Amino acid sequence: MLVNSVAYKDGQKLADVAREDIHKWRERDDCILWVAVRDPEPHELEQLEEEFDLHPLAVEDARHGHQRPKFEEYGDSLFFVLHMLEPDGEDLRVGEVDIFVARNYVLSVRSRSERNFQDVRTRCEREPELMQYGTGYILYALMDAVVDRYFPILDDIETRLELIEEQIFAGKSPRANIEALYDLKQKLMTLKHATAPLHEAVGKLYGGRVPQICSGLGDYYRDVADHLGRINQSIDAARDMVTTAMSVTLAMITVQETEVTKRLASYAALVAVPTMIAGIYGMNFEYMPELKWPWGYPLVLGVMATIDGYLFWRFRKAKWL
Repeated sequence: MLVNSVAYKDGQKLADVAREDIHKWRERDDCILWVAVRDPEPHELEQLEEEFDLHPLAVEDARHGHQRPKFEEYGDSLFFVLHMLEPDGEDLRVGEVDIFVARNYVLSVRSRSERNFQDVRTRCEREPELMQYGTGYILYALMDAVVDRYFPILDDIETRLELIEEQIFAGKSPRANIEALYDLKQKLMTLKHATAPLHEAVGKLYGGRVPQICSGLGDYYRDVADHLGRINQSIDAARDMVTTAMSVTLAMITVQETEVTKRLASYAALVAVPTMIAGIYGMNFEYMPELKWPWGYPLVLGVMATIDGYLFWRFRKAKWL
């Protein structure tokens, strides 16, 4: 489905381009065509491949989707794959945007994602002096928008991690804490899969040999790389914190089990003493000492109470009870 198609010249918008007129504007060398497509059908991708003379391997990647973030050079054109992450209730929806870039066109193919790039287009149109850099600047603007959308997701994960850390020592169910921590660990892994390969790909767009389309924009792509570096560092730190929190939770479970074992052992000892004494006098032998004592029964009860009282005092002093 075609989202929008606009032609630009010298950083200024020329016209909105109808679907049937794309091939005419595509043939012009004095302007830039920026086309955005969402969830295209296979036959629509084939038409775009023919109209923009796209490389078949790049089109195949866009058709199949679920690609690892990457950067490919096909002659004078570039192909980028970026992951778009969006909150979906308690989960993360993983979408994808495939960007085809040449000297006079930018084609973005978005799939499995609800959020569009209209804000990016508006921003670029407000900065015609930067749009004069050509399609390389549009590529930067798209990448910068995708990367900036990772920050709120990371902030939400870190906030939830802090909340879970407080709950670990607040007596909440350890099982619930571990489930929540594992969920955060999965989200961090998803975010890492989106940012780590992209960081490597962006590094090819500044410093040393860079594609002609991106020449003169090294500072902008370096800024994107810096954001990705910060995100990756934060992800690694959060993953370490999650691992530590899970270890602490398991340690707390062990401590609780030890406390329960101590209490059970203490109560078992308190019961064992009277049970032993009662068992001795319950053996029913004919000749046993003290059987004929008139004060034997209260004396035995007193001995039981005295021993249990002493054990209880020692257990309390040792903080077993």
